[in-house]
Amino acid sequence: MIKTSSCIFSFLVLICFLVVVAFGGTFDQEFDVTWGYGRVKILENGQLLTLSLDRSSGSGFKSKQQYMFAKIDMKIKLVPGNSAGTATTYYLSSVGSAHDEIDFEFLGNVSGEPYTLHTNVYAQGKGDREQQFYLWFDPTKDFHTYSILWNPRNIIFLVDGTPIRQYKNLEATNGIPYPKNQPMWLYSSLWNAEEWATRGGLVRTDWSKAPFIASYRNFNAQTSKNPIANSWLTQSLDNVGLARMKWVQKNYMIYNYCTDTKRFPQGFPHECTLN
Repeated sequence: MIKTSSCIFSFLVLICFLVVVAFGGTFDQEFDVTWGYGRVKILENGQLLTLSLDRSSGSGFKSKQQYMFAKIDMKIKLVPGNSAGTATTYYLSSVGSAHDEIDFEFLGNVSGEPYTLHTNVYAQGKGDREQQFYLWFDPTKDFHTYSILWNPRNIIFLVDGTPIRQYKNLEATNGIPYPKNQPMWLYSSLWNAEEWATRGGLVRTDWSKAPFIASYRNFNAQTSKNPIANSWLTQSLDNVGLARMKWVQKNYMIYNYCTDTKRFPQGFPHECTLN
């Protein structure tokens, strides 16, 4: 009886541990407010977080812990209506002049026009690896999952589980810098980027629509510290994943630095021929 009870207890403890790993903590447990105090609200017992932007200030938050490789998921509902001039950011970053960074940025637009999803990768302080997309749904009507898979092999950007971009680790074979040595924090913010966000700054923020609000749910982080379910550490895209990514890039990509001849008249960056 004692052995059976011990096994049942151990099983229950294991199940509880797995639940915590799968769903992460509440927003107040996992994040600190970094700016715009009073404009960051944590609601529903920590299950919902909202950021607000008005003429005086935007707002933002940052993870309490750093990640050295991770699979990060977050459900986000973007600013609805006329969001022109606003930028909602969601990214991993280290600090310093030689920092690494993996970016999602959502650039607002006037009502009825699509958001621009901007992605970038910085390694050892160098970025300029932008790819931009439209989305195949309205990101303001409901929550959608935006994921960053960062492991020693590659970085994969995903939207609702669909890969939209892959950045491979080619440092050992081709000398192209890759984020691999610096732990990163997770950041998110909502701020006024009217100087450039919408049509290069031609469309400005309509402050009569303020406050602008972005909402967050279901944060989850799988890290290399977790002893369970860490298959993501070696994950890359299989043929199905590659086909789905190519579908997105064919139908929804609106900018790719690897095809910008005006920007790179002397030839594209080396990774463009390899990724």
